[in-house]
Amino acid sequence: MEKYQEKMFKNNELQGKTILVTGGGTGLGKSMAHYYLELGANVIIASRKKEVIDEAVAELKKSTGKSNIVGYECDVRDYLNVEKVIEQGIETFGEINGLVNNAAGNFVSPTERLSNKAFDVITDIVLKGSYNCSLALGKYWIEKKIKGTVLNIVTTYSWTGSGYVVPSACAKAGVLALTRSLASEWAKYGIRTNAIAPGPFPTQGAFSRLFPENLAKLIDPLKRIPLKRFGDHQELTNLAAYLMSDFSAYINGEVITIDAGEWIYNAGEFNSFDNIPSAMWDEVEKHVRGKK
Repeated sequence: MEKYQEKMFKNNELQGKTILVTGGGTGLGKSMAHYYLELGANVIIASRKKEVIDEAVAELKKSTGKSNIVGYECDVRDYLNVEKVIEQGIETFGEINGLVNNAAGNFVSPTERLSNKAFDVITDIVLKGSYNCSLALGKYWIEKKIKGTVLNIVTTYSWTGSGYVVPSACAKAGVLALTRSLASEWAKYGIRTNAIAPGPFPTQGAFSRLFPENLAKLIDPLKRIPLKRFGDHQELTNLAAYLMSDFSAYINGEVITIDAGEWIYNAGEFNSFDNIPSAMWDEVEKHVRGKK
């Protein structure tokens, strides 16, 4: 095992905290929830699909040996739904101290191929979902005088923009602005807001949709990364645990990139998709839509 694959914290550094992780049923969200549990936190995971949440809760209980985790079906685009999940979490654990805005959606496509509805789906989940959760919990924290912590998951093309993922780029840029704006405004209440901008961390869902097998053969994502390897989930969860912990109490309004230098090595995350022949986009679209 490489050193970067090891756990940075090994005790109960998050003991006494209750953390809500949106999109916590799969991928990096589930990995963060797993580590938060190991470090003593109460964890609430939320996802739109009940079967995904139920399966994730059972898996996390088994893998950590902890029972202080609950999962709720939640569409972060619906503010009333978000409020209900927060109420349920508070009823279960007494209060909520941390929020990870991780729920997201994305797909690669030439922008002119998108419908307005496709654009709405991505921006609503990413941007609207993040401000719905932040607003609902922020109101609660301010009223109850709780020093809360928000951690937003953005991307490196939040700064640069990028072709072929325009809805995501717009939405993530909004979340980046949300991060810095709330960090400035809500610090007086003891609420910290930070963000992580991950590079490629392979997951079963999102990563395979962004780089289907036929695209990966044409555009090798490893060639974009100076260190010539993908990120390990533990590397990101180490950072996510630190930013959620009291050890990072003086960090506020910061966006930390963890991408092996990819974004400075390549300006524009998906601009290399110019190399894809027009005919191949038909096959990509079929794959994204699950058509044979």
